[in-house]
Amino acid sequence: MSQPPFLSASYVEETRFGFWFLRSHTWQHHVLRVAIDDLRQLFDSPLPAAPVLLDAGCGQGKSFKHLQRVFAPGRLIGIDADPHSLQLSGAEAARQGLKVELLGSDCAQLQLADASVDIVFCHQTFHHLVEQEQALAEFWRVLKPGGYLLFAESTEAYIDTWVIRWLFRHPMHVQKSAEGYLQMLREQGFAFTARNVSYPYLWWSRAKDFGLLERLRLRKPPAPGQREETLVNVVARKPLVQP
Repeated sequence: MSQPPFLSASYVEETRFGFWFLRSHTWQHHVLRVAIDDLRQLFDSPLPAAPVLLDAGCGQGKSFKHLQRVFAPGRLIGIDADPHSLQLSGAEAARQGLKVELLGSDCAQLQLADASVDIVFCHQTFHHLVEQEQALAEFWRVLKPGGYLLFAESTEAYIDTWVIRWLFRHPMHVQKSAEGYLQMLREQGFAFTARNVSYPYLWWSRAKDFGLLERLRLRKPPAPGQREETLVNVVARKPLVQP
């Protein structure tokens, strides 16, 4: 009896283009690097020293060098439900000379102890997950009191455009607006203020035309509050004292 190719029964396999894109220069430099640097600016308290950092949905490991640069983790853990991606993550960690613990795991069933992690990094992973509520509950469970969830997501306004639906594959019935994701975090118990949230409006996240008309000066970019947000970044904290 053959082994299932993925470690989650609800895993939505990416397209060949999508798998290639996740190792491209555009992804590494214009998406991952920019998001991690933005998340760093959203902290309103000192970073944990030598944190245990979990990269939830580490993919091909392209985030590892940026997480090391910005957060200097004492222990870096990468999880993914795709065994092939984990193999590529291991090779990437070796190329970077980084020690990374890699675990094959569904985000909705993390194989980690309660209150064992200082930072959960969840970048462009959540919109791939079918069991979103369970995954968020697992992030809460493994975080220490006072620990941080670094949450960076594309919203339904971006995912549900013809070009993204054509090039990539996502579970469309679970996509949410920026406010929808923020409400999920609040309902789980995470704490954050407006200071801990940003709504980047990057060229690659512009719905429909990737900002082409704006670059050609054929259309003015919409101001915040006058557009449907396509990205949301949040630094949310698990309170030190639980209710």
